[in-house]
Amino acid sequence: MNSLLNLFAISLVALLFGAGCRPPGKPTEAEIELKPGEVRDFALLYKQNCAGCHGKDGKGNTALALANPVYMAVASDDTIRSATATGIRGSLMPAFAKNAGGTLTDEQIELLVREMRTRWAKPNDLLVASPPAYAADQPGDAKRGAAAYGIFCAGCHGPEGRGTPRGSSIVDYSYLALVSDQNLRTTIIAGRPDLGHPDWRHYAPDRAMTSQEVTDVVAWLVAQRKPNPGRPYASNETYQKSN
Repeated sequence: MNSLLNLFAISLVALLFGAGCRPPGKPTEAEIELKPGEVRDFALLYKQNCAGCHGKDGKGNTALALANPVYMAVASDDTIRSATATGIRGSLMPAFAKNAGGTLTDEQIELLVREMRTRWAKPNDLLVASPPAYAADQPGDAKRGAAAYGIFCAGCHGPEGRGTPRGSSIVDYSYLALVSDQNLRTTIIAGRPDLGHPDWRHYAPDRAMTSQEVTDVVAWLVAQRKPNPGRPYASNETYQKSN
């Protein structure tokens, strides 16, 4: 009798496993939490690492929108890969690659770059327009930049860059200290659609900016930087004497 019961029990267990049942308490594949380096979902990687600055769906926040066809047209895969992996010196963009102190693997960075390009690059949006080069290929001239600024930028940011109701100050010392030269150039070329800021084609009614004019305006902006931005004291010595 016992033999029959044991045989029945064994047969029942075999039948349950054959039907796809799992032992009680064993988690499903979906319930097993992935280690950070195993995540291969673009939406999750972007949300965890990029959305805080670049906005939901790449539409911009404190940093420029990545889902901007003009930005995607001027920034190569190598540019985006390098910025993601090692950060951007002189800006708030940190390094995300593990070998640079971040948390992302090379495979995860490649996934981010590939999916950004696939989802957000829209070559047809530019039609026949050829944007200025991502990086400057000639030195800038601040004096020429002042003249170019007056033509293309002063209408919104004011004759001295201190802002108007149409645009904020772009010579604020703290702002210029926190933004890199390349970020200034990228913003002038690609604009900030999330803030209503146009791209290089739409600053003047009759023509777009040239690459050299962009370079010169950046040189003028860089010339407005101060060595110790935001410090309310005339000098460190004055501060030390009063404290």
